[in-house]
Amino acid sequence: MSDPDGLERLWTPHRMAYVQADSEEEPSHAEPRPACPFCRITPDPATSSDDELVVVRGETAYAVLNLYPYNPGHLMVIPYRHVADYADLDEKETAEVAELTKQALRTLRVVSQPHAFNVGLNLGGAAGGSLSGHLHQHVVPRWSGDANFMTVVGGTKTLPQLLSETRDLLASAWPG
Repeated sequence: MSDPDGLERLWTPHRMAYVQADSEEEPSHAEPRPACPFCRITPDPATSSDDELVVVRGETAYAVLNLYPYNPGHLMVIPYRHVADYADLDEKETAEVAELTKQALRTLRVVSQPHAFNVGLNLGGAAGGSLSGHLHQHVVPRWSGDANFMTVVGGTKTLPQLLSETRDLLASAWPG
């Protein structure tokens, strides 16, 4: 039977822990960790886990590279508090998410000189939010022609740099 959309598939069963929402089961790790991967990152690096891609920490929110980026430099701005809806953010969280987003745009312009950006929220599973229980705003740098034949014909996205290297570049250029 032929593939209806013509894309090749890379099977990544390890990602199911991130995709399955509202799981009652805790991940099987050596130490107890929150089920939500965004909640594993805290304001204090000493008590945080899974934070090797954090670019900057604020008081109520942080910026982190997306582990599964659409483009190089794709990051997310996330409140520490586990909240699903933008309307449920308090004033301080709203202000810091907005400020970190502005800083992300400025930093990416300096480091990567993108031609444009996609910035947005997927609120709810039906909107495309695979981790819809914890609000996160995407900041995706875009370049003319960034969806080339590899993406269009091969169904494969190429990324020219390791995430850790991208994180180091952005963190060193981040204002403040």
